[in-house]
Amino acid sequence: MRGLATVSFFADNLQEAKKWYTEFLGIDRYYIFPDKENPAYIEFRIGDFEHELGIIDKKYQPKLASDKIGGAVVFWHVDDIKKTFEKLVKMGATEYEKITEREDGFITSSVVDPFGNILGIMYNPHYLEILKSMNR
Repeated sequence: MRGLATVSFFADNLQEAKKWYTEFLGIDRYYIFPDKENPAYIEFRIGDFEHELGIIDKKYQPKLASDKIGGAVVFWHVDDIKKTFEKLVKMGATEYEKITEREDGFITSSVVDPFGNILGIMYNPHYLEILKSMNR
């Protein structure tokens, strides 16, 4: 594997998901398909490496997908985990995992967005080391 390419979330109402994620991320979507009025896919480019967060109409989710919360948690590095967590909860997300200090300065937490997706946030010293090494 070479790196994170796209994280896909699903939502029943893409217009609401677009509005919610635009507010949370502080950026507008990068791509929308097929059009703004009736989107089936919305994509945001996030962070230093412009990782892709795709929001897909729930009618296209895999047949074996469940409506139950669970599965993999993808963690996104944030510089201030407490502030980010508080913002997410204020915007209607619910706590999935409380803010937890891990070894070596790692801090994790996760929420369930209003559309049923788990959004992991993390303060990750390793991420910052890699970023610093690339900027030499």
